[in-house]
Amino acid sequence: MYEGPVQDLIDELGKLPGIGPKSAQRIAFHILTVEPADIDRLKGALQKVRDGVRYCEDCGTVSDKEKCRICTDPRRDRTRICVVEEPKDVPAIERTREFKGLYHVLGGALNPIGGVGPDQLRIRELLTRIGNQIDGVDVAEVIIATDPNTEGEATATYLVRMLRDFPGLSVSRLASGLPMGSDIEYADEMTLGRAMSGRRTM
Repeated sequence: MYEGPVQDLIDELGKLPGIGPKSAQRIAFHILTVEPADIDRLKGALQKVRDGVRYCEDCGTVSDKEKCRICTDPRRDRTRICVVEEPKDVPAIERTREFKGLYHVLGGALNPIGGVGPDQLRIRELLTRIGNQIDGVDVAEVIIATDPNTEGEATATYLVRMLRDFPGLSVSRLASGLPMGSDIEYADEMTLGRAMSGRRTM
C-alpha cells in the first residue's frame, strides 16, 4: 500500500477491466516517470471521451457525430444488418472484411440474473429499423453476431422469435468457428471471418 495520490491512482486503474493490482501499480509508476506533456495528452484524451463521444442514432455504436461513418457510408449494403452486443464488436467484424452491410448494437445481452431484460437492450430500435426501410431499401437479412456464451445464445434465441414475423426476412447466426464461452472482440480475423462467411439461417 502506498500513500496519497499514488495509491488513489492505483485504486482507480485497478477498477478498469483486465487490470489487476500488479498491472495497476506498474501503470501508475510508469505515469510517474513520463513527461508532463504525455500526462496532459492522456488527460485530454480522457476529457474528449467524456465530453465528445456519443452513440450513433441509427446503429448505437460510438461516434463523434450523430451518425457513425458506417451508417453514413453510401457504399454499405443497406439490405443487411449485423446485430452485435457492444460497440467493441463492430471493429472486430470489420477487420474480417467479410461484411459490407450495416450494424446494430444492442448494448449488452439478455441476463435475467443481472437484471438485463429486453427493455434494457436496443431491441425495440432494431425492430423499428427493420420495419422501416433504410434509405428506401428493405432489410432482407439480419445476422445475429452475439457472443457464443449463455447470455449471447439466449439473446439470439429471443431475437429469432421477435424477427420471425417479418415477411421475407432471412435471419442467420454466426457459424461455428467461434468457441463457446469466448468473446467476439478477442477472436482472430481468420476465425471470425470463417464464422461470418459460414453463417447459418436460424
